[in-house]
Amino acid sequence: MDYKETLLMPKTEFPMRGNLPNKEPKRQEQWDENNIYERVQERTKDRPLFILHDGPPYANGDLHIGHALNKVLKDFIVRYKSMSGYHAPYIPGWDTHGLPIETALTKKKKIKRKELGIAEFREMCAEYAMGQVDSQRTQFKQMGVRGDWDNPYLTLTKDYEAAQIRVFGEMAKKGYIYKGLKPVYWSPSSESALAEAEIEYHDKRSPSIYVSFQVKDGKDLLEGDEKFVIWTTTPWTLPANLGISIHPELEYNVVQVGQEKFIIAHALLEQVSEELGWEDVQIVKTFQGKEADRIVAQHPFYDRDSLIMLGEHVTTDAGTGCVHTAPGHGEDDFIVSKAYGLEPLSPLDDKGVFTAEAPGFEGLFYDTANKNITEKLEEVGALLKLTFITHSYPHDWRTKKPTIFRATSQWFASIKDFRQDILDEINRINWYPSWGQTRLHNMVRDREDWCISRQRTWGVPIPVFYAEDNTPIITDETIEHVSNLFKEHGSNIWFEKEAKDLLPEGFISDHSPNGKFTKETDIMDVWFDSGSSHEAVLMNREDHRRPADVYLEGSDQYRGWFNSSISTAVAVTGKAPYENIISHGFVLDGNGRKMSKSLGNVIVPSKVQKQLGADILRLWVSSVDYQADVRISQEILKQTSEAYRKIRNTFRFMLANLSDFNPETDRVAEAEMEEVDRYMLHRLQRLLADVRESYDRFEYSPIFHQIHNFCTVDLSSFYLDFAKDVLYIEAKNNKRRRSIQTGYYEILTTLVKLLAPIIPHTTDEVWEYIPGVEAESVQLTDIPEPRDIAGYEQIEDKWDHFMNVRDDVLKALEEARNEKIIGKSLEAKVTLAPKDAHTKQVLQEMEHLHQFLIVSEADISNQTASGNDYKYVEVSVEKHPGEKCSRCWVASETVGHDHDHPELCSRCAEVVKEHYES
Repeated sequence: MDYKETLLMPKTEFPMRGNLPNKEPKRQEQWDENNIYERVQERTKDRPLFILHDGPPYANGDLHIGHALNKVLKDFIVRYKSMSGYHAPYIPGWDTHGLPIETALTKKKKIKRKELGIAEFREMCAEYAMGQVDSQRTQFKQMGVRGDWDNPYLTLTKDYEAAQIRVFGEMAKKGYIYKGLKPVYWSPSSESALAEAEIEYHDKRSPSIYVSFQVKDGKDLLEGDEKFVIWTTTPWTLPANLGISIHPELEYNVVQVGQEKFIIAHALLEQVSEELGWEDVQIVKTFQGKEADRIVAQHPFYDRDSLIMLGEHVTTDAGTGCVHTAPGHGEDDFIVSKAYGLEPLSPLDDKGVFTAEAPGFEGLFYDTANKNITEKLEEVGALLKLTFITHSYPHDWRTKKPTIFRATSQWFASIKDFRQDILDEINRINWYPSWGQTRLHNMVRDREDWCISRQRTWGVPIPVFYAEDNTPIITDETIEHVSNLFKEHGSNIWFEKEAKDLLPEGFISDHSPNGKFTKETDIMDVWFDSGSSHEAVLMNREDHRRPADVYLEGSDQYRGWFNSSISTAVAVTGKAPYENIISHGFVLDGNGRKMSKSLGNVIVPSKVQKQLGADILRLWVSSVDYQADVRISQEILKQTSEAYRKIRNTFRFMLANLSDFNPETDRVAEAEMEEVDRYMLHRLQRLLADVRESYDRFEYSPIFHQIHNFCTVDLSSFYLDFAKDVLYIEAKNNKRRRSIQTGYYEILTTLVKLLAPIIPHTTDEVWEYIPGVEAESVQLTDIPEPRDIAGYEQIEDKWDHFMNVRDDVLKALEEARNEKIIGKSLEAKVTLAPKDAHTKQVLQEMEHLHQFLIVSEADISNQTASGNDYKYVEVSVEKHPGEKCSRCWVASETVGHDHDHPELCSRCAEVVKEHYES
């Protein structure tokens, strides 16, 4: 007889290799064909609503690894919520307006913008954006992200734009919207104003100059032969200089240096003297800043006065305590000059080129002009020193090129008018990580106005009309009318029709007998677009509501979407549009460096999916502490793949050992299960509670590590290992065997459900092989609630302690192997001498002790003849004197006792006789 044929060996068609890159696309097609998203929503429709509102990625270019981190994290949340008692619809969105799309058309598509009408160019922008949406949608779906992909929200759609106009109108109605002339961040490379949220800081090399201004009218305080000394790193702003600011409370010195007299703040005298190489400096006069109010100095190279003004913004941190003031190019400059009645001067055009208002420099780009201006200063004897410094400088975050401050007429939202309401809401909501609260609080606390106008083409027009005298017109009537026009025709109608054709019927005759109206040509900041999504999406979708439960985005969105969303929502409703903010860090390479093509360290998600599979990418996302910056590399992905293989093989082993198990007929009642099986189910419940708690806290790396550890330590190293001696060897319906299978069945179904939000392709595949499951997909099931296992109070301490004792025995077996006493552990006979009463009791109560230790015999003794001393037991290991059974491979002195089956131990002989010979 071939005894191998009598073994109940594991059988499964579930493949060992995942082959994910080939299988996942087919799985995704299957989900589409089966309408899995709609079926999940139908199953959960009567449950409490949970809304994760998608922050819209920009519709331009292929997805990068940061996109993958973001969307996969969102998918974890939505999938988990739909399996844990909630109705969790997910509407993906896209930000589809803005400069990068204009740039892509003009540069990549070689479109000659100047030769096209505005409406025609905008149509081309819309077409390009929709193509990008389609491309990115495909890529997101390939990551396994589940959502209503056929009905996303897009900031360019008619209904969205109409809702955005209503938000603008409501803010205007409350007096928060105004037009004003003031310095704003201006991007010459974009030819548009920018908001603070669109600024990022990079190092820039700039000239550092000290310049003297001759006193022209000393107002009885100064004699007129003195010179104020200023310091600046922006020589190009000197043509716009209208004054010098000094602090009213600071002490200033007139100092004699050779034949010259200079004015400097006393606190900075020593530092400036050293910087300028002054020797033998004599203080000839001292005065307080406020005494010099309205003294007049002479501009260094123009026939123009430079007024001495008092400003609280002046500090002694650097410079000279005398601050060059150009109200057209600085916020503090603008404020102090306004108090003195000085109008801002900004002699630059939209491209940053000097106009005729800067004689001598007309036609020069501002940065290029730095050299010409310093040469002019040297020529007139006003340049005291020129060096160069590298410092942090504001750049346009789209073009990555330097910005300037430039006074222009712009539309603003006055944040300061409702700032405290925003701060109150920031303090109310929940933050993950907690420091996010402080970060956004500080940003809002210091914010005055939000510049919302942009001098671009591709965006939502600012819905303002102007009367004949240039008075802005924003009324409930005009806002409602424009909103309805946009809802019906889209915002292109603003550029297709004249102002008179866009006004409500009868408005012209009621408000202007001449009927001469014009319309605003600026568009809104794209952050106003996406920041209006709480109105356009949360309030306009049937299965949504405001506030959303979660907004989750990268940490750069504290200045972006998180900020604009709470600003517009509080302005309109008084409440934040979200209850929880979750932010994630940036993705770096394996060495912690930023990814760049020049370094060759870019990891592209589509390549990871083609090489390893989307589930590997998703498992990596679950493995990292995403709230900080995270790392990815080929080596890290290799480690993730190994973890995936461990989990997959664990599933495969349990599936293979359930091939003859029918949960309807073969399941063992919990109270009648073997102790070890109930203990493992108790361990499973603890894992289940911990994992669910982590999901609820939006923490995924603990889930990855807990489940991987459970598969590796609890299952592979113990439960799956020792159980082979029962599952393979005993008769099919042996109660111990069916008890283990009952345990396997619950462990397998529970683990698959726990991992379904993380590796959905794999868990759906496993689900198809599990016997007796009713739901077609694991996505159409719920993660179970943890429960108390029968008698867990009695077995938990006993088996926890046994596992500690087992560690001692495993050490002893390893040492015996190293000493060549045994080869495989089944060759061993161990004798254990407990070192305390508790250990002795636990071991004496342990049936089948040798099986749990995977040895052929285990004896308990008061002492061992030659045992090694461990923490809980002394262990003696010797080679078992019996022969190896040909069927179970356990060494036994009963081998040869059975006449019919001399190669078998008594246990195997009995099984073979009862079940295979009858």
